[in-house]
Amino acid sequence: MMQYFEWYLPNDGFWWKRCAAKADRLAAIGISEVWLPPAYKGTSQEDVGYGVYDMYDLGEFDQKGTIRTKYGTKEEYTAAIRAFHEAGIRVFGDIVLNHRMGGDGTEEVSAVGDDPENRLTQLDEARKVRVWSKFTFPGRNGKYSAFTWNHRHFTGTDWDEKTQSNDRIYRFTGKRWAPETDREKGNFDYLMGMNVDLSNQTVRRETEKWLRWYLKETGIDGLRLDAVKHISFPFYRELLKRLREDGFPELPAVGEYWSGDLGRLLNYLDAVDNEMSLFDVALHYNFFHASEQGGSFDMSRVFENTLVAERPANAVTFVDNHDTQYGQSLESFISDWFKPLAYTLVLLRQDGLPCVFYSDYYGNPVKNRPLVPNLGKMIKLRRLYAYGEQEDYYDDPHCIGWTRGGDGEHPDSALAVLMSNAEGSEKRMRVGERFAGESFYDALGKCPEPVTIGKDGWGVFRTESSSVSVWVRAGAFENLVVNE
Repeated sequence: MMQYFEWYLPNDGFWWKRCAAKADRLAAIGISEVWLPPAYKGTSQEDVGYGVYDMYDLGEFDQKGTIRTKYGTKEEYTAAIRAFHEAGIRVFGDIVLNHRMGGDGTEEVSAVGDDPENRLTQLDEARKVRVWSKFTFPGRNGKYSAFTWNHRHFTGTDWDEKTQSNDRIYRFTGKRWAPETDREKGNFDYLMGMNVDLSNQTVRRETEKWLRWYLKETGIDGLRLDAVKHISFPFYRELLKRLREDGFPELPAVGEYWSGDLGRLLNYLDAVDNEMSLFDVALHYNFFHASEQGGSFDMSRVFENTLVAERPANAVTFVDNHDTQYGQSLESFISDWFKPLAYTLVLLRQDGLPCVFYSDYYGNPVKNRPLVPNLGKMIKLRRLYAYGEQEDYYDDPHCIGWTRGGDGEHPDSALAVLMSNAEGSEKRMRVGERFAGESFYDALGKCPEPVTIGKDGWGVFRTESSSVSVWVRAGAFENLVVNE
């Protein structure tokens, strides 16, 4: 999978067209799924997509000062999806159900003030506040859905228009925060904007109606579910089961539960009956710490307390994303030197579904960040050669490796990986007796001398300091050079 966007894309309206133009190229290097940004109208044309205003407006109506979104028009969006499908790539849409922003009008409502740092602590008694809770979508004028929103459809917000204050969370009188959410800040139901009340049966019905419309209208193949830790845990369990029982039996879903605590990730998967996968945030933070600590990090423990180690069938492994970029709320960008090691750890192992980040593949000129060297080649290595039994060699705190024994279905498959976060090193590893006498070459070009496999199927593989080498058979190496 590739996350085919990042935070700092230009607001020129050409993104969906760029997606369509790149579909064949992505398929050629081995990308089988793309995750596209939220396609619906946000608070302005500059909105990346998470400040949701109207989910039925995919760049079709004159609302919030624009017809198109940051990425283009509805017609261009659906054309991009068709282009990906024609290239054999499945498309995941970004689904943001937690909140709404940019209301069309205000209402005066009664609310109590809860402590932003502990939403279980009430700071004051009920009083009148003025909130942006009316969503009437005048530009759409009822097309696709006549449903409009008011304060009854939300549980609270963090802004009082009357006093121009946001020093507390305003929970509307008679409402409560969803009881089954992440326990950070006491209760982490509230995230931003107008908090959608998904315990309201009218809201639940309209939300499901919208999602069914969206799936059919756009033809997307899967769902990337935003901010699931802020939404009542049973909600997605029940919704995904209904969708799969009625109309969308093969619908895949990946949830964003942002926590480095493996226990919380596992607890959520149990709560939703494993109806989805989760991004392995715990692994991301292991990578982040490894990149910051350098040679003092114990690489033999890089998969310790991670989702891919504990529940690999539900793990989407990644290195960075739009939220971890420099300047973003969850900034924890992996250092440049460690990126090749991190991507090798997610792309060339047997467990987990890897997700490649757009700005790592193409670079990020806005933030002056380089692309990750050899990332396209590593994706090819995964597609062509990373098959067969895996043997791990995690017997050193600085130099770790593994081998893949290959299979009969993929010509020239098999490989050996060795990486170090300190000085250059070597390690004796087994690829299998059937490779006896063969030469293996470093596909990444760091170590020029080949490794000859002994009669016993073992070879002594090398890597440079703070680097990674991927050793492949001669035929695989020649194929990679020819198709570079």
